[in-house]
Amino acid sequence: MTTVVRVPEELSARVPAEQRGPGLERDAVRLLVSRGTAVSHHAFAELPCLLRAGDLLVVNTSPTLAAAVDGRVGHARVVVHFSTRGDAVRGDGRWAVELREPDGKGTTRARAGTRAGTGVRLPGGGRLVLEEPLTERGERLWWARTSTDVHGMLREYGRPIRYSYTERDQPLSVYQTVFALPSADGAGSAEMPSAARPFTARLVAELVSRGVQFAPITLHTGVSSAEAYEPPYAERFAVPETSARLINNARAGGGRVVAVGTTAVRAVESAAGSDGVVRAAEGWTELVVTPRLGVRVVDGLLTGLHEPEASHLLMLEAVAGRAALDLGYEEALRGLYLWHEFGDLHLILPQ
Repeated sequence: MTTVVRVPEELSARVPAEQRGPGLERDAVRLLVSRGTAVSHHAFAELPCLLRAGDLLVVNTSPTLAAAVDGRVGHARVVVHFSTRGDAVRGDGRWAVELREPDGKGTTRARAGTRAGTGVRLPGGGRLVLEEPLTERGERLWWARTSTDVHGMLREYGRPIRYSYTERDQPLSVYQTVFALPSADGAGSAEMPSAARPFTARLVAELVSRGVQFAPITLHTGVSSAEAYEPPYAERFAVPETSARLINNARAGGGRVVAVGTTAVRAVESAAGSDGVVRAAEGWTELVVTPRLGVRVVDGLLTGLHEPEASHLLMLEAVAGRAALDLGYEEALRGLYLWHEFGDLHLILPQ
């Protein structure tokens, strides 16, 4: 992957930007910009000056779910992370879940010894039973059948998924981006599409006033545990006709298509044909973007900083190239940029 060996613990963003000092907003984060191997440092609020009229930002409208609930396996406490809801094709209405155990510090750690047939008592009197691993790659995520309305339970008892690098639990509103839209069926993302978090309504209005367009797509993200680093699993997505047309028109007019987050890349590239034309599409995508596969549509990417083991780095390399990615991450470490969902951002643009 990259030359990054380890992310120092002190570079984990422990709280959201707006909680770091009086008068700060979500956009009070830093922005590392890579144009090939040229790197520059900016405030995120400078984004409108870094884009140009005719550019287009692809944004994910998936809302974040309060996807973690407490449960019990026998007398032992567990935390259930609800990852992905199946359908008649994938899971027949079951949920993909991960069982974790409290670590005694207010967060959780991976749970060993999970097996088919494990039953979990859920809050409100519900129950789930693990049936089979989600894939053959391992036994972290399982298809489980439940006896309860999961969305209703999450609304009443759930909390956002968080990991040990954060300081404390946060309300769900902290994990919603300015682009999030409620789904008619209650669907959403188990973990926040975090590249869009620093956007504010004011910043969006400034971008629009400068001629930058927005194309909304939806991709509901599943659980990506901090310890795992697997390639992404199949996820539900939708690229509407209007957004497909906006993307194609921007490309035809010489504008740059910049995906806000790896989820936006996955959705758009899943809807692109071999001719590079994006067409309306929805369903499940198993696409994994790698340097070998490359990208057909996306010119640039706005994303958070990923740990060296993260599979997302393969996608970044596909967009930026290996040399640019290595140099960008060296600069991020040297400049003490902050990692993870409340951290700083990396904007990858063409040379």
